[in-house]
Amino acid sequence: MQFIAKAELLFVLIVSASMLIVSRPSPLRFHYINPHNFTASASSTSSASSSAHQRGRNNPSLSLLHRDAISGTTYPSRRHAVLGLVARDNARAEYLAKRLASTYLPEDLGSEVVSGLDEGSGEYFVRVGVGSPPTEQYLVVDSGSDVIWVQCRPCGQCYPQADPLFDPATSSSFSGVACGSAICRMLPGTGCGDAGRCDYEVSYGDGSYTKGVLALETLTFGGTAVQGVAIGCGHRNSGLFVGAAGLLGLGWGPMSLVGQLGGAAGGAFSYCLASRGPGSNAGAGSLVLGRSEAVPVGAVWVPLVRNNQAPSFYYVGLTGIGVGGERLPLQDGLFQLTEDGDGGVVMDTGTAVTRLPQEAYAALRDAFAGAVGGLPRAPAVSLLDTCYDLSGYTSVRVPTVSFYFDQGAVLTLPARNLLVEVGGGVYCLAFAPSSSGLSILGNIQQEGIQITVDSANGFVGFGPNTC
Repeated sequence: MQFIAKAELLFVLIVSASMLIVSRPSPLRFHYINPHNFTASASSTSSASSSAHQRGRNNPSLSLLHRDAISGTTYPSRRHAVLGLVARDNARAEYLAKRLASTYLPEDLGSEVVSGLDEGSGEYFVRVGVGSPPTEQYLVVDSGSDVIWVQCRPCGQCYPQADPLFDPATSSSFSGVACGSAICRMLPGTGCGDAGRCDYEVSYGDGSYTKGVLALETLTFGGTAVQGVAIGCGHRNSGLFVGAAGLLGLGWGPMSLVGQLGGAAGGAFSYCLASRGPGSNAGAGSLVLGRSEAVPVGAVWVPLVRNNQAPSFYYVGLTGIGVGGERLPLQDGLFQLTEDGDGGVVMDTGTAVTRLPQEAYAALRDAFAGAVGGLPRAPAVSLLDTCYDLSGYTSVRVPTVSFYFDQGAVLTLPARNLLVEVGGGVYCLAFAPSSSGLSILGNIQQEGIQITVDSANGFVGFGPNTC
Protein backbone atom coordinates (compact mmCIF):
# COMPACT_ATOMS: atom_id res chain seq x y z
CA MET A 1 0.00 0.00 0.00
CA GLN A 2 1.21 3.50 -0.79
CA PHE A 3 0.29 6.91 0.52
CA ILE A 4 0.45 10.39 -0.95
CA ALA A 5 0.45 13.70 0.86
CA LYS A 6 -0.93 16.71 -1.00
CA ALA A 7 -2.12 20.03 0.36
CA GLU A 8 -5.70 18.81 0.42
CA LEU A 9 -5.06 15.17 1.34
CA LEU A 10 -3.67 13.35 4.36
CA PHE A 11 -2.91 9.63 4.42
CA VAL A 12 -4.90 9.05 1.23
CA LEU A 13 -4.57 5.44 0.17
CA ILE A 14 -3.91 4.71 -3.50
CA VAL A 15 -6.18 1.75 -4.17
CA SER A 16 -7.23 -0.38 -7.07
CA ALA A 17 -10.78 -0.43 -8.30
CA SER A 18 -11.11 -4.16 -7.66
CA MET A 19 -13.95 -5.56 -5.64
CA LEU A 20 -13.63 -8.26 -3.01
CA ILE A 21 -11.44 -11.13 -4.13
CA VAL A 22 -12.08 -14.56 -2.66
CA SER A 23 -9.14 -16.98 -2.53
CA ARG A 24 -6.67 -18.51 -0.10
CA PRO A 25 -3.30 -16.73 -0.58
CA SER A 26 -2.09 -14.30 2.06
CA PRO A 27 -1.39 -11.74 3.39
CA LEU A 28 -4.78 -10.09 3.45
CA ARG A 29 -4.83 -6.59 1.91
CA PHE A 30 -7.16 -3.82 3.00
CA HIS A 31 -8.38 -1.11 0.62
CA TYR A 32 -10.41 1.99 1.39
CA ILE A 33 -14.00 2.08 0.20
CA ASN A 34 -13.94 5.88 0.00
CA PRO A 35 -10.46 7.39 0.01
CA HIS A 36 -11.55 10.88 -1.06
CA ASN A 37 -12.91 14.13 0.38
CA PHE A 38 -10.46 14.60 3.21
CA THR A 39 -8.67 17.83 4.05
CA ALA A 40 -5.77 18.69 6.25
CA SER A 41 -5.86 22.30 7.33
CA ALA A 42 -2.56 24.12 7.66
CA SER A 43 -4.06 26.42 10.27
CA SER A 44 -2.68 24.27 13.07
CA THR A 45 0.92 24.75 11.96
CA SER A 46 2.68 27.42 13.99
CA SER A 47 6.01 29.03 13.28
CA ALA A 48 7.31 27.40 16.43
CA SER A 49 6.22 23.91 15.47
CA SER A 50 7.23 24.29 11.85
CA SER A 51 10.84 24.50 12.95
CA ALA A 52 10.51 20.82 13.84
CA HIS A 53 10.53 20.11 10.12
CA GLN A 54 14.19 20.96 10.03
CA ARG A 55 16.54 18.05 10.30
CA GLY A 56 18.95 18.15 13.20
CA ARG A 57 22.20 16.26 13.62
CA ASN A 58 23.54 13.99 16.32
CA ASN A 59 20.24 13.65 18.12
CA PRO A 60 19.97 10.47 20.21
CA SER A 61 18.04 7.80 18.33
CA LEU A 62 16.78 4.58 19.89
CA SER A 63 15.04 1.46 18.64
CA LEU A 64 11.53 0.78 19.98
CA LEU A 65 10.79 -2.91 20.51
CA HIS A 66 7.64 -4.86 21.30
CA ARG A 67 7.33 -6.56 24.67
CA ASP A 68 7.24 -10.05 23.16
CA ALA A 69 10.61 -9.45 21.48
CA ILE A 70 12.15 -8.91 24.92
CA SER A 71 10.25 -11.41 27.04
CA GLY A 72 10.38 -14.24 24.50
CA THR A 73 6.75 -14.98 25.36
CA THR A 74 5.07 -17.57 23.17
CA TYR A 75 1.35 -18.24 22.89
CA PRO A 76 -0.61 -21.36 21.87
CA SER A 77 -2.35 -19.28 19.20
CA ARG A 78 -2.85 -15.73 17.92
CA ARG A 79 -6.15 -15.67 19.79
CA HIS A 80 -4.40 -16.34 23.09
CA ALA A 81 -1.99 -13.50 22.37
CA VAL A 82 -4.83 -11.08 21.67
CA LEU A 83 -6.73 -12.16 24.78
CA GLY A 84 -3.59 -11.51 26.82
CA LEU A 85 -3.20 -8.10 25.20
CA VAL A 86 -6.83 -7.20 25.89
CA ALA A 87 -6.54 -8.24 29.54
CA ARG A 88 -3.46 -6.05 30.01
CA ASP A 89 -5.08 -3.28 28.01
CA ASN A 90 -8.15 -3.25 30.25
CA ALA A 91 -5.93 -2.95 33.30
CA ARG A 92 -3.97 -0.11 31.70
CA ALA A 93 -7.13 1.77 30.70
CA GLU A 94 -8.60 1.39 34.18
CA TYR A 95 -5.33 2.58 35.68
CA LEU A 96 -5.35 5.71 33.51
CA ALA A 97 -9.00 6.38 34.28
CA LYS A 98 -8.30 6.25 38.01
CA ARG A 99 -5.24 8.49 37.70
CA LEU A 100 -7.15 10.99 35.61
CA ALA A 101 -10.40 11.00 37.59
CA SER A 102 -11.53 14.16 39.34
CA THR A 103 -9.99 12.73 42.53
CA TYR A 104 -6.61 12.49 40.79
CA LEU A 105 -3.58 12.57 43.02
CA PRO A 106 -0.01 12.98 41.75
CA GLU A 107 2.05 9.80 41.45
CA ASP A 108 3.15 8.60 44.83
CA LEU A 109 6.01 8.66 44.21
CA GLY A 110 17.61 7.06 18.76
CA SER A 111 17.40 3.40 18.96
CA GLU A 112 14.77 0.74 18.21
CA VAL A 113 11.58 0.56 20.26
CA VAL A 114 10.19 -2.71 21.62
CA SER A 115 6.58 -3.01 22.74
CA GLY A 116 5.96 -4.15 26.31
CA LEU A 117 2.35 -3.75 27.36
CA ASP A 118 1.60 -4.09 31.05
CA GLU A 119 -0.61 -2.39 33.59
CA GLY A 120 1.70 0.18 35.12
CA SER A 121 4.06 0.53 32.20
CA GLY A 122 4.14 1.51 28.58
CA GLU A 123 4.02 -1.00 25.74
CA TYR A 124 7.39 -0.33 24.13
CA PHE A 125 10.99 -0.83 25.23
CA VAL A 126 14.23 1.00 24.43
CA ARG A 127 17.85 0.05 25.05
CA VAL A 128 19.62 2.59 27.28
CA GLY A 129 23.10 2.66 28.78
CA VAL A 130 23.06 3.49 32.49
CA GLY A 131 26.14 4.77 34.32
CA SER A 132 29.84 5.14 33.45
CA PRO A 133 30.87 2.86 31.90
CA PRO A 134 27.34 2.29 30.57
CA THR A 135 25.42 -0.83 31.60
CA GLU A 136 22.93 -1.66 28.84
CA GLN A 137 19.36 -1.98 30.11
CA TYR A 138 15.90 -2.37 28.58
CA LEU A 139 13.56 0.38 29.82
CA VAL A 140 9.81 0.59 29.26
CA VAL A 141 8.78 3.76 27.42
CA ASP A 142 5.81 5.49 29.06
CA SER A 143 4.43 8.73 27.66
CA GLY A 144 2.16 9.06 30.71
CA SER A 145 4.86 9.06 33.39
CA ASP A 146 7.56 11.48 34.48
CA VAL A 147 9.85 9.25 36.51
CA ILE A 148 12.96 7.49 35.16
CA TRP A 149 14.11 4.54 37.26
CA VAL A 150 16.07 1.29 37.17
CA GLN A 151 16.41 -1.65 39.53
CA CYS A 152 19.64 -1.36 41.51
CA ARG A 153 22.03 -3.40 43.60
CA PRO A 154 21.91 -4.13 46.45
CA CYS A 155 18.35 -5.24 45.87
CA GLY A 156 16.14 -6.10 48.81
CA GLN A 157 13.30 -7.05 46.48
CA CYS A 158 13.46 -7.17 42.68
CA TYR A 159 11.42 -8.78 39.92
CA PRO A 160 13.19 -10.78 37.19
CA GLN A 161 14.72 -8.74 34.37
CA ALA A 162 16.49 -9.62 31.12
CA ASP A 163 19.79 -7.87 31.98
CA PRO A 164 22.01 -7.94 35.06
CA LEU A 165 20.97 -5.47 37.75
CA PHE A 166 22.60 -2.06 37.60
CA ASP A 167 25.24 -1.65 40.31
CA PRO A 168 25.79 2.03 41.19
CA ALA A 169 29.05 1.11 42.95
CA THR A 170 30.58 0.35 39.54
CA SER A 171 29.59 3.70 38.00
CA SER A 172 31.92 6.68 38.32
CA SER A 173 29.11 9.11 37.44
CA PHE A 174 26.56 8.00 40.06
CA SER A 175 25.81 10.76 42.57
CA GLY A 176 23.11 10.60 45.24
CA VAL A 177 20.67 13.49 45.61
CA ALA A 178 20.34 15.20 49.00
CA CYS A 179 16.87 15.18 50.52
CA GLY A 180 16.88 18.95 50.95
CA SER A 181 17.69 19.66 47.30
CA ALA A 182 15.34 21.24 44.79
CA ILE A 183 15.43 18.09 42.67
CA CYS A 184 14.22 15.99 45.58
CA ARG A 185 11.34 18.38 46.24
CA MET A 186 10.20 18.21 42.61
CA LEU A 187 9.18 14.58 42.92
CA PRO A 188 6.14 13.72 45.07
CA GLY A 189 6.59 10.83 47.47
CA THR A 190 10.13 11.67 48.50
CA GLY A 191 11.67 11.84 51.97
CA CYS A 192 14.93 11.85 53.88
CA GLY A 193 16.76 8.56 54.24
CA ASP A 194 20.10 7.48 55.63
CA ALA A 195 22.86 10.11 55.53
CA GLY A 196 20.43 12.73 54.25
CA ARG A 197 19.80 10.96 50.95
CA CYS A 198 16.62 11.56 48.95
CA ASP A 199 14.41 8.48 49.13
CA TYR A 200 11.61 8.09 46.60
CA GLU A 201 8.59 5.88 46.11
CA VAL A 202 6.44 5.55 42.98
CA SER A 203 3.33 3.36 42.92
CA TYR A 204 1.27 2.32 39.90
CA GLY A 205 -2.39 1.48 39.55
CA ASP A 206 -1.92 -2.30 39.39
CA GLY A 207 0.01 -2.45 42.67
CA SER A 208 3.45 -2.26 41.04
CA TYR A 209 5.95 0.02 42.73
CA THR A 210 9.57 1.09 42.94
CA LYS A 211 11.33 2.37 46.05
CA GLY A 212 14.90 3.53 46.44
CA VAL A 213 17.14 6.57 46.27
CA LEU A 214 17.13 9.46 43.83
CA ALA A 215 20.43 10.07 42.05
CA LEU A 216 22.09 11.93 39.20
CA GLU A 217 23.51 9.60 36.59
CA THR A 218 24.76 9.48 33.00
CA LEU A 219 22.43 7.86 30.48
CA THR A 220 23.61 6.84 27.03
CA PHE A 221 21.18 6.87 24.12
CA GLY A 222 22.41 5.35 20.89
CA GLY A 223 25.98 6.41 21.54
CA THR A 224 25.10 9.87 22.91
CA ALA A 225 25.86 10.30 26.63
CA VAL A 226 23.71 12.69 28.67
CA GLN A 227 25.14 13.61 32.07
CA GLY A 228 23.33 14.54 35.25
CA VAL A 229 19.95 12.91 34.60
CA ALA A 230 17.85 12.47 37.74
CA ILE A 231 16.82 8.82 38.03
CA GLY A 232 15.42 6.55 40.66
CA CYS A 233 17.74 3.78 41.80
CA GLY A 234 15.22 1.18 42.96
CA HIS A 235 16.25 -1.17 45.77
CA ARG A 236 12.73 -2.52 46.36
CA ASN A 237 10.61 -3.08 43.27
CA SER A 238 7.58 -5.15 42.38
CA GLY A 239 5.48 -5.48 39.26
CA LEU A 240 4.91 -6.98 35.83
CA PHE A 241 7.47 -5.17 33.71
CA VAL A 242 8.17 -8.07 31.32
CA GLY A 243 11.88 -8.29 31.99
CA ALA A 244 12.60 -4.57 31.70
CA ALA A 245 15.10 -3.03 34.12
CA GLY A 246 12.87 -0.05 34.78
CA LEU A 247 10.94 2.76 33.15
CA LEU A 248 11.78 5.74 30.92
CA GLY A 249 9.24 8.48 31.58
CA LEU A 250 8.52 10.71 28.58
CA GLY A 251 5.65 12.67 30.13
CA TRP A 252 5.10 16.43 30.07
CA GLY A 253 6.40 17.03 33.59
CA PRO A 254 9.79 18.44 34.65
CA MET A 255 11.16 15.10 35.94
CA SER A 256 10.59 13.22 32.67
CA LEU A 257 13.50 12.70 30.30
CA VAL A 258 12.17 15.35 27.91
CA GLY A 259 11.64 17.78 30.77
CA GLN A 260 15.15 17.25 32.10
CA LEU A 261 16.84 17.54 28.72
CA GLY A 262 15.18 20.91 28.19
CA GLY A 263 17.12 22.95 25.66
CA ALA A 264 19.27 19.97 24.67
CA ALA A 265 16.24 18.24 23.14
CA GLY A 266 14.28 21.39 22.39
CA GLY A 267 11.40 20.02 24.43
CA ALA A 268 10.62 17.59 21.62
CA PHE A 269 10.81 13.91 20.79
CA SER A 270 9.69 11.87 17.81
CA TYR A 271 8.62 8.25 17.67
CA CYS A 272 7.37 5.74 15.15
CA LEU A 273 5.79 2.52 16.35
CA ALA A 274 6.40 -0.42 14.02
CA SER A 275 3.19 -1.75 12.55
CA ARG A 276 1.85 -5.09 13.69
CA GLY A 277 -1.21 -4.88 11.49
CA PRO A 278 -2.35 -6.94 8.46
CA GLY A 279 0.33 -7.32 5.81
CA SER A 280 3.01 -5.51 7.80
CA ASN A 281 6.52 -6.74 8.43
CA ALA A 282 7.19 -6.84 12.14
CA GLY A 283 10.26 -4.91 13.17
CA ALA A 284 11.54 -2.18 15.39
CA GLY A 285 10.22 1.34 15.52
CA SER A 286 12.24 4.37 16.53
CA LEU A 287 12.49 7.02 19.21
CA VAL A 288 14.43 10.23 18.48
CA LEU A 289 15.11 12.77 21.20
CA GLY A 290 15.06 16.35 19.94
CA ARG A 291 14.06 17.67 16.55
CA SER A 292 16.25 15.47 14.37
CA GLU A 293 14.30 13.54 11.73
CA ALA A 294 11.16 15.33 12.88
CA VAL A 295 7.83 15.14 11.09
CA PRO A 296 8.26 15.93 7.37
CA VAL A 297 6.77 18.95 5.65
CA GLY A 298 3.10 18.31 5.05
CA ALA A 299 2.47 16.93 8.52
CA VAL A 300 -0.66 17.85 10.40
CA TRP A 301 0.02 19.76 13.62
CA VAL A 302 -2.48 19.50 16.46
CA PRO A 303 -2.40 21.69 19.59
CA LEU A 304 -1.68 19.87 22.84
CA VAL A 305 -4.09 20.49 25.69
CA ARG A 306 -2.78 20.89 29.22
CA ASN A 307 -4.63 19.22 32.11
CA ASN A 308 -3.51 20.97 35.27
CA GLN A 309 -4.92 18.07 37.30
CA ALA A 310 -2.68 15.61 35.42
CA PRO A 311 0.24 17.61 33.99
CA SER A 312 2.24 14.54 32.90
CA PHE A 313 -0.19 13.52 30.16
CA TYR A 314 -0.38 14.66 26.55
CA TYR A 315 -3.97 15.58 25.70
CA VAL A 316 -5.20 16.53 22.23
CA GLY A 317 -8.30 18.53 21.34
CA LEU A 318 -10.46 16.02 19.45
CA THR A 319 -13.72 17.48 18.16
CA GLY A 320 -15.17 14.64 16.09
CA ILE A 321 -14.78 11.34 14.23
CA GLY A 322 -15.58 10.44 10.64
CA VAL A 323 -16.23 7.11 8.91
CA GLY A 324 -16.05 6.73 5.14
CA GLY A 325 -15.72 10.48 4.66
CA GLU A 326 -18.82 11.29 6.70
CA ARG A 327 -18.54 13.01 10.05
CA LEU A 328 -20.48 11.16 12.74
CA PRO A 329 -23.39 13.07 14.36
CA LEU A 330 -22.03 13.26 17.91
CA GLN A 331 -23.03 15.70 20.62
CA ASP A 332 -20.85 18.78 21.03
CA GLY A 333 -18.23 18.62 23.74
CA LEU A 334 -18.20 14.82 23.93
CA PHE A 335 -14.38 14.76 23.89
CA GLN A 336 -13.81 18.00 25.78
CA LEU A 337 -11.49 18.21 28.78
CA THR A 338 -13.42 19.85 31.61
CA GLU A 339 -12.07 22.49 33.99
CA ASP A 340 -11.90 19.96 36.83
CA GLY A 341 -9.78 17.57 34.70
CA ASP A 342 -12.42 15.06 33.63
CA GLY A 343 -12.87 13.71 30.10
CA GLY A 344 -10.56 14.73 27.30
CA VAL A 345 -8.42 12.63 24.94
CA VAL A 346 -5.02 11.29 26.07
CA MET A 347 -2.35 10.00 23.69
CA ASP A 348 -0.88 6.91 25.33
CA THR A 349 1.80 4.53 24.04
CA GLY A 350 0.93 2.03 26.78
CA THR A 351 -2.68 1.42 25.70
CA ALA A 352 -3.16 -0.62 22.53
CA VAL A 353 -6.86 -0.26 21.66
CA THR A 354 -8.32 3.25 21.33
CA ARG A 355 -11.04 3.93 23.90
CA LEU A 356 -13.96 6.25 23.12
CA PRO A 357 -17.03 7.35 25.11
CA GLN A 358 -19.88 4.87 24.67
CA GLU A 359 -21.86 7.17 22.37
CA ALA A 360 -18.89 7.79 20.08
CA TYR A 361 -17.87 4.14 19.98
CA ALA A 362 -21.39 2.94 19.17
CA ALA A 363 -21.66 5.44 16.31
CA LEU A 364 -18.22 4.45 14.96
CA ARG A 365 -18.97 0.73 15.21
CA ASP A 366 -22.36 1.01 13.51
CA ALA A 367 -21.05 3.22 10.70
CA PHE A 368 -18.10 0.91 10.07
CA ALA A 369 -20.27 -2.22 10.08
CA GLY A 370 -22.74 -0.59 7.72
CA ALA A 371 -19.99 0.42 5.30
CA VAL A 372 -18.39 -3.03 5.02
CA GLY A 373 -21.79 -4.51 4.23
CA GLY A 374 -21.88 -8.26 3.72
CA LEU A 375 -18.51 -9.27 5.13
CA PRO A 376 -19.11 -12.38 7.28
CA ARG A 377 -19.27 -11.58 10.99
CA ALA A 378 -17.41 -13.52 13.66
CA PRO A 379 -18.01 -13.81 17.42
CA ALA A 380 -16.64 -11.06 19.67
CA VAL A 381 -13.22 -11.50 21.25
CA SER A 382 -13.44 -10.08 24.75
CA LEU A 383 -14.01 -6.30 24.45
CA LEU A 384 -13.48 -6.43 20.66
CA ASP A 385 -17.11 -6.84 19.64
CA THR A 386 -16.98 -6.05 15.91
CA CYS A 387 -15.19 -8.96 14.24
CA TYR A 388 -15.16 -10.49 10.76
CA ASP A 389 -14.17 -13.88 9.37
CA LEU A 390 -11.94 -12.94 6.43
CA SER A 391 -10.25 -16.33 6.07
CA GLY A 392 -11.51 -16.66 2.49
CA TYR A 393 -10.35 -13.25 1.31
CA THR A 394 -7.07 -11.85 0.01
CA SER A 395 -8.41 -8.31 -0.38
CA VAL A 396 -11.21 -6.41 1.34
CA ARG A 397 -12.41 -2.83 1.21
CA VAL A 398 -12.95 -0.94 4.46
CA PRO A 399 -14.12 2.62 5.18
CA THR A 400 -11.67 5.26 6.31
CA VAL A 401 -11.72 6.46 9.91
CA SER A 402 -10.76 10.09 10.52
CA PHE A 403 -10.06 12.13 13.65
CA TYR A 404 -11.10 15.80 13.56
CA PHE A 405 -9.06 18.07 15.82
CA ASP A 406 -9.12 21.65 17.01
CA GLN A 407 -8.20 24.30 14.43
CA GLY A 408 -9.43 22.19 11.54
CA ALA A 409 -6.73 19.49 11.42
CA VAL A 410 -7.82 16.05 10.17
CA LEU A 411 -5.99 12.75 10.58
CA THR A 412 -7.18 9.86 8.40
CA LEU A 413 -5.85 6.52 9.61
CA PRO A 414 -4.16 4.01 7.30
CA ALA A 415 -6.35 0.94 6.78
CA ARG A 416 -4.06 -1.35 8.77
CA ASN A 417 -4.62 0.80 11.89
CA LEU A 418 -8.31 -0.09 12.02
CA LEU A 419 -8.40 -3.87 12.40
CA VAL A 420 -6.39 -6.29 14.54
CA GLU A 421 -5.95 -9.95 13.61
CA VAL A 422 -7.03 -12.35 16.33
CA GLY A 423 -6.18 -15.60 14.55
CA GLY A 424 -7.82 -18.02 12.13
CA GLY A 425 -8.47 -15.28 9.58
CA VAL A 426 -10.62 -13.30 12.04
CA TYR A 427 -10.10 -9.54 12.29
CA CYS A 428 -11.69 -7.19 14.84
CA LEU A 429 -12.20 -3.44 14.90
CA ALA A 430 -9.45 -2.12 17.19
CA PHE A 431 -11.63 0.35 19.10
CA ALA A 432 -13.59 -0.10 22.33
CA PRO A 433 -15.93 1.84 24.61
CA SER A 434 -14.44 3.67 27.58
CA SER A 435 -15.61 2.87 31.09
CA SER A 436 -15.42 6.59 31.90
CA GLY A 437 -15.54 9.94 30.10
CA LEU A 438 -11.84 9.62 29.28
CA SER A 439 -10.82 8.84 25.70
CA ILE A 440 -7.45 7.21 24.93
CA LEU A 441 -5.72 7.32 21.55
CA GLY A 442 -4.02 3.91 21.62
CA ASN A 443 -0.85 2.63 20.02
CA ILE A 444 -2.55 0.46 17.37
CA GLN A 445 -3.96 3.65 15.87
CA GLN A 446 -0.53 5.33 16.19
CA GLU A 447 1.45 2.56 14.47
CA GLY A 448 3.31 3.38 11.29
CA ILE A 449 2.75 7.14 11.70
CA GLN A 450 5.72 9.33 12.53
CA ILE A 451 4.66 11.36 15.56
CA THR A 452 6.50 14.34 16.99
CA VAL A 453 5.63 15.71 20.41
CA ASP A 454 6.77 19.33 20.71
CA SER A 455 6.00 19.95 24.37
CA ALA A 456 7.97 23.21 24.44
CA ASN A 457 5.59 24.81 21.93
CA GLY A 458 2.49 22.76 22.76
CA PHE A 459 1.96 20.82 19.53
CA VAL A 460 1.93 17.22 18.33
CA GLY A 461 2.63 16.47 14.68
CA PHE A 462 1.34 13.51 12.65
CA GLY A 463 3.47 12.80 9.60
CA PRO A 464 3.15 10.47 6.59
CA ASN A 465 3.71 6.76 6.93
CA THR A 466 7.45 6.39 7.58
CA CYS A 467 7.93 3.24 9.66
